Amino acid sequence: LGVFANYRQGNYADAIAQAKRYVTLYPTDKDAAYAQYIIGLSYWRQIPDVTRDQADSRRTIAAMTEVVERYPDSEYVEDAQTKIRFARDQIAGKEMQVGRYYLERKEYLASIKRFRQVVEEYSNTRHAEEALARLVEAYFALGLADEAQTAAAVLGANFPDSDWYADSYKLLQSGGLSPRE
Repeated sequence: LGVFANYRQGNYADAIAQAKRYVTLYPTDKDAAYAQYIIGLSYWRQIPDVTRDQADSRRTIAAMTEVVERYPDSEYVEDAQTKIRFARDQIAGKEMQVGRYYLERKEYLASIKRFRQVVEEYSNTRHAEEALARLVEAYFALGLADEAQTAAAVLGANFPDSDWYADSYKLLQSGGLSPRE
């Protein structure tokens, strides 16, 4: 496969195009899983830092999910799953960055939307804990006591020893509240 040469040289667009063509023409060939994996790796190599657009993270997830689902017995599945987890974490990190931006500007509804997305769609990333704490903060600021208490209860149930939970608990106490579901 000339695909690998393009990948190694950092010609990701060419590697992706060649690999896609190969997978389309020879979907059951012994090298098809590898070609699909190269597509995912090419996107993965282009994932920018969390402050930038995460389109390549989404493309990585899509391509690596193809590896996992279409070629479940291939040697590339384990690494594909690792790359998927990394890409999901990047997307969650981007949502957190935007959510914090809105929270700092007291645009609470916009921040809540971002933090809820992290909690609901990316709960298995390292950002879920902070997202729950930020939800407590934003709901509390809006005077939505029930929502703030529920978010704090979920945070406490999942991360009972965390600093985020301790801070959320103190915030609720400052308003005469405590976490409850």
